Amino acid sequence: MRLWQVRPVLFLCASLVLIPCGRPLTADSPEVPVIDAGLGSCRADFTVKDGSGKALYNAKISVTIKYGFWSLRKTELEIGTNSEGKARITGLPNSPKRPLDFSIKSGNVSTTVTDDPSANCKAVFDVTLTVH
Repeated sequence: MRLWQVRPVLFLCASLVLIPCGRPLTADSPEVPVIDAGLGSCRADFTVKDGSGKALYNAKISVTIKYGFWSLRKTELEIGTNSEGKARITGLPNSPKRPLDFSIKSGNVSTTVTDDPSANCKAVFDVTLTVH
């Protein structure tokens, strides 16, 4: 065989060997839902679990941010968690007039966590919702 006849066969064999190498070996984790308040550069990351430590899907996290002159303006945000119980709120104000109260609810169980972005700009919360 001549070289120009062998090249396509070699290329085909090489591509068949290398295609499986390009795929990830582990399954990708689900994308973390993100909502942007657009008021600053701070953020809050949440991981919500139940009493047995299992991640809660679609737990609702809500916050009301008041800002502006006499706090007349407000932004209300709500986001649900992914299958790993994770969610992120970005664009929080760097120095709010009052700490932010995040309300986390799943079913009929809820709790509140408080954060002051001026003291903790990149907050991380591990929240456990249990029935009392």
